[in-house]
Amino acid sequence: MLQETIKYEKIDHLVNRQYEQEQMMLKTFNEGHYTLENPYVKVNPYFVSPLTALVMFRTEESVTATITVKGKEEAGNITHTFKAGTEHKLPILGLYPNYQNTVEIKLSNGESTQIKLQTDELNDMPHQATYIKTTSEYMQDQIMFVTPSGDSLAGGYDYRGDCRWHLVEPFIFDMKRAKNGNILIGSNRLMKVPYYTAGLCEMSLMGKVYTEYCIPGSYHHDQFEMEDGNLLILTQEKDAKTSEDMCVLVDRNTGEIIKSWDYKKVLPQDVAKSGSWSEHDWFHNNAVWYDKRTNSLTLSGRHQDAVINIDYETGDLNWIIGDPEGWPQEMVEKYFFTPVGDGEFDWQYEQHACMMLPDGDVMVFDNGHWRAKNKENYVLNRDNFSRGVRYRINTEDMTIEQVWQFGKERANHFYSSYISNVEYYRDGYYLVHSGGIGYNHGVTCEELPVYMDLSDPENKLNSITVEIMDGEVMFEMHLPSNYYRAEKMRFYHEGENLTFGKGRVLGEIGKTEEFETGIPGVEITGELIPAFHEASVVEEEDRIVFEAKFKRGQLAMLQLERGQEEHRYYISTSAKPFLAMCVGTFQPKDDRTVTINVNKEGLKGEFDLRLIVDDKKYESGLKLKF
Repeated sequence: MLQETIKYEKIDHLVNRQYEQEQMMLKTFNEGHYTLENPYVKVNPYFVSPLTALVMFRTEESVTATITVKGKEEAGNITHTFKAGTEHKLPILGLYPNYQNTVEIKLSNGESTQIKLQTDELNDMPHQATYIKTTSEYMQDQIMFVTPSGDSLAGGYDYRGDCRWHLVEPFIFDMKRAKNGNILIGSNRLMKVPYYTAGLCEMSLMGKVYTEYCIPGSYHHDQFEMEDGNLLILTQEKDAKTSEDMCVLVDRNTGEIIKSWDYKKVLPQDVAKSGSWSEHDWFHNNAVWYDKRTNSLTLSGRHQDAVINIDYETGDLNWIIGDPEGWPQEMVEKYFFTPVGDGEFDWQYEQHACMMLPDGDVMVFDNGHWRAKNKENYVLNRDNFSRGVRYRINTEDMTIEQVWQFGKERANHFYSSYISNVEYYRDGYYLVHSGGIGYNHGVTCEELPVYMDLSDPENKLNSITVEIMDGEVMFEMHLPSNYYRAEKMRFYHEGENLTFGKGRVLGEIGKTEEFETGIPGVEITGELIPAFHEASVVEEEDRIVFEAKFKRGQLAMLQLERGQEEHRYYISTSAKPFLAMCVGTFQPKDDRTVTINVNKEGLKGEFDLRLIVDDKKYESGLKLKF
């Protein structure tokens, strides 16, 4: 019997850990005598949002409480008034990092106090924008939130470019405010490289996860909240040969998948390829938008340089925006638009963040990567441009006109070969976020910036977020990292109070695909997995996560064994060049490190965990009970 085991850790789901913490906080509060002068205070109460705090106290009479998080100057104050009551449980948002923050609390009966909240240093994101041009009068109490793509995590910045919000866990991809004031953002639980996560989370800006909606095919890129609260979520068929080519509608209350759309049913997979196309990632769906006027879904397919629109009920194809070169002629005649108008016109290439406007216009972020369908006409990044663009389409005569753009005039200084987004506030008032800028020794990089060697001080990442109102730049912020999207929001939602109670995990992550046949001629060593592999196991409620280092090309298989019963999980150790690494947050520091998830669904009993490397089988020393 082995006396040693590999590194093993069992962790509870974040919703459970947060609930335990919450119960402890409430118990302390209920058993104590906490008043305005002596309140209960907890910084980072839900573990993942360190620039927040919870303040609780009681008053004899029912009063409203107004909190003001003091800015470094008066214009930076964050103020909110909460509903009247005698028990006050106040979420505090907008603290500065590594700073003794002052929070003023005023009651409607005239009483007031000030408390000091010390926050820690943040190690995994910039504290300060490298360039900010706006005014406090313009921004007021609004914050520009950004979600990660490069070497930093999610953050929120004020009019000075000061960081006022941050998540220390890799919640990724799009971040949208739901109608109830919470945010919708991708789960921090990686299911499959490079960035497919367990599902979508609904959480507060305090970092409390109310629900994780698990999807069998995993979540990526984008989501959309329907009028009835149900959620459109981008995914793919689990364990399929293709990726990022499905959308599902998820019941907000149960996590059940109500409806799905498979784009393979309406589009050919081997035509009109963008420069980043691969057989596996043929469409690369990076955005979804529901249009109530036409009851349709608009979807961005980066690897076909196409924005498509399909019928919500039938899934039938309605139209395609994009360069028609390379498409079958019968599709061009039926689904594509012809440019009209006297103004300038460019097609979009490898675009992101498509959206339908109230009048039927279409906006996208045109990355412009390659800026051609034919390899002979490809444009180098250093000679290219990215932009936000608004198209006016007429579906009766199938014409298209370019009615607005921003970014082309900045040439390669605004160029993002990947990620980025646009937002529409009203006609003439837009956000354009160029989130994937990279410089290799002073020159716009030709590779995706996420692949640059950042240990070289001459390699730099940047993102530029701009708001344009009636032709005038009202806001511009530069951050020294790449960020997937930007979204402007206020910290507090009207009538908002923190809701206590245990979060939910809905839906399912599904059964992990198994390798059907064993490897012949394997030597059973009886030895522990060699130290070179630095193997470790993290066990969660619904899966185990195995991580180890391998030499490139080694044959590796993870096995769960119980007597004659074997469950085999193939481990790929070959190099995988992803042509569309939209989020590099989960990339290991050492490219020999491989992570594999084994979901617990379909497993029952106690199993020995063993590892086959080349022609030898090793012990982990672990018995796992499912």
